Amino acid sequence: MAELRSLDDLGRLVEGSVMAPDRPWAWLAAGWRDFARAPTVGLLYGLGIVAASWLLVLALHRYDMAFLVLPATAGFFLIAPLLAAGIYETSRRLELGARVDLGTALLAWRVPGQLTLMGVVLLLLHLVWIRVALLLFALFFPGKSTALPDLVQLLLFSPQSLPFLVTGTIIGLAFALVAFAIAAISIPMLIDREVDVVTAIVTSVLAVTRHRRALALWAGLIVVFTAAGLATLFIGLALVVPLIGHATWHAYRDLVPD
Repeated sequence: MAELRSLDDLGRLVEGSVMAPDRPWAWLAAGWRDFARAPTVGLLYGLGIVAASWLLVLALHRYDMAFLVLPATAGFFLIAPLLAAGIYETSRRLELGARVDLGTALLAWRVPGQLTLMGVVLLLLHLVWIRVALLLFALFFPGKSTALPDLVQLLLFSPQSLPFLVTGTIIGLAFALVAFAIAAISIPMLIDREVDVVTAIVTSVLAVTRHRRALALWAGLIVVFTAAGLATLFIGLALVVPLIGHATWHAYRDLVPD
């Protein structure tokens, strides 16, 4: 693949024609074809994320921190692009006609320096969101118990529950929009090309701003699919993660031409 070594190269995104607003449906179709070609890799990857999600919930409950389940679940939108790195690598190899299995999917981390830096960026964003969620809980429910039975009562039936949920949703949406802008195509780009994190993030932001209507639909589809996966006690993520991951690769290939 071609290399991008200067921010001047990113002007190609701005100079190109604006993408059709319904283009994300083509990315989903291409993502489904990739999933069908390598279902074992996708399902193993997805099931791994399901298992990790369950372990996280059990750990939070074990240490009487069940009130963090909701913000941690919402925070999945912030770090999911990094978790799907192996799926991007699988689509890349399918495109090249190369061998595909779980081992080759893990080759996505063959450039650990840049991916690690990107992971740090997304992790810091996630930690800030968790800190904000803690502050919101303390502000709306000062001195209240965080035990699971009391938590359900507070979040669903107390006078403060609606303002708390509305405020948390609005702030969480702002964090999600930032994460989407910087990670929409940056991680596939880091896997595919010899670029640094700053170049990848700038490219992603340029793509989102240049193709606002198409990327707005894409963001909406990601939210709907992921929310459906989360609503099934994470089980649906076994299918959603590989599908969205493969589709994201095709979004990147559309938005950043050779």
